[in-house]
Amino acid sequence: MKFFLFLMVGFISAPVAAVTTMNLHQAIEMSLASNPRIDEKKAFVRKAEAMLQEAEGTGGLRYSVESFLAITTGLEGGFYEGGESSCSTDCEPRDDIYEFQDGLSLWGTFTLSIIKPLTTFGQLEGYQEAARNNIIIKQQDVTLEKEVIKLDVVRAYNGFLAARDGRYLLEDTKKRLQSAMNLVTDWLADDNGKAKQSDKFALQAGLGLIDSLLADTAALEAIAREGLKLLTGLDRHEQIELEDRRLRAVNLPDKTLDEWIDLALSNRVEFKQVEAGLAARRGLVKAKRASKKPLIFAGIAGSIAYSPGRDHLDNPHIFDPFNYGAISPLVGMRWQWEEDAQPARVAQEQAELDALVHKASFARKGIPFQVTEQYHYVQAKHASMLAMKNSAQSARRWMIASYTDFEAGLEEAEKILTAMQAYVLAYAEYLKIVNDYNNHVSRLNSVSGVYE
Repeated sequence: MKFFLFLMVGFISAPVAAVTTMNLHQAIEMSLASNPRIDEKKAFVRKAEAMLQEAEGTGGLRYSVESFLAITTGLEGGFYEGGESSCSTDCEPRDDIYEFQDGLSLWGTFTLSIIKPLTTFGQLEGYQEAARNNIIIKQQDVTLEKEVIKLDVVRAYNGFLAARDGRYLLEDTKKRLQSAMNLVTDWLADDNGKAKQSDKFALQAGLGLIDSLLADTAALEAIAREGLKLLTGLDRHEQIELEDRRLRAVNLPDKTLDEWIDLALSNRVEFKQVEAGLAARRGLVKAKRASKKPLIFAGIAGSIAYSPGRDHLDNPHIFDPFNYGAISPLVGMRWQWEEDAQPARVAQEQAELDALVHKASFARKGIPFQVTEQYHYVQAKHASMLAMKNSAQSARRWMIASYTDFEAGLEEAEKILTAMQAYVLAYAEYLKIVNDYNNHVSRLNSVSGVYE
């Protein structure tokens, strides 16, 4: 008894796998909140923002600091031989620079400059323009990635429902076949002449086929379930339930083809990217062309050196690198160019700009084709879905009537199998078409720039 109670307590206290219930909208929101592909695109946005910060910072103050501490020879006395500070006749300057008669001395220097560019003749402005538009491009990449993820979720969600409905179909069909098999087995045991051995073999063949299809359908359902977990950021040990009990067709969009195309031309982020890309390339062309012009700058610079073991040389005509101090405001110009390489760089950027112009032209033709393609797919799938729905309903009635006639001893088992096969094929095709139709409607919204 104690052992039994121990087992009961252990069972009750055992952790139960979490169950997450979601609808399609929630699945999309969960995926957008957890998908690392979006974080990757956002990282590129931050990089683009940092590039703009760098381009703008290049026009600000530039600081330069340089210092060192070294050892040099010591020095005592004046400028002339013997260390004299002054001389009236026949005096020679000292020449003991490499002698160590006065020992060694520390030697330290500190140099500081603060420079502010005044004008780059358009070079800096060109890079800043390119960086600003690059941010727009990367931001739209985030939107596009979100749309790709949304379409993935829609496919996984609809695929899960279609696979599950297919399993329900096969399980229901298997129950009917098994019921028919039980009848045939009883009739053969009673030897009442209502069934033949061939009926039993036919039903066994049908059950084997159903079991095979169930195995495939179960695998598809499991794969779709795990794919939906992956997309929504759930742990693989968690369980999921869908609010939709059955796969349902979404409403047929009521817009005309021209209205869908107008939406695409107004809303597709690719057009914003192309416009930003053109502006960025123009900025780079401008910057490359300006690279052959000078940089005008202003600022302040100063330097100091000190060597305690050396006497100061205070003659203004002679520079003493070991002991001095200097500071001054300044205005300057730095001008460098490469006569052969600089035109080639401009040509490269101009070629990139021309290529982007051609790409924009193609996009204005290609995107309406994408919309047209999805629009006709949606219309065709909708018509096909309605026709297949009628076919599946008629096949089900045929199956039920055949089964009823079989129970009454009016039909052979082969007739049931034929009717059931027609029903399974018709309903399975109906589920496939509904799945395709829903995905094409979602794709039509996507290619038209309707980002939900």
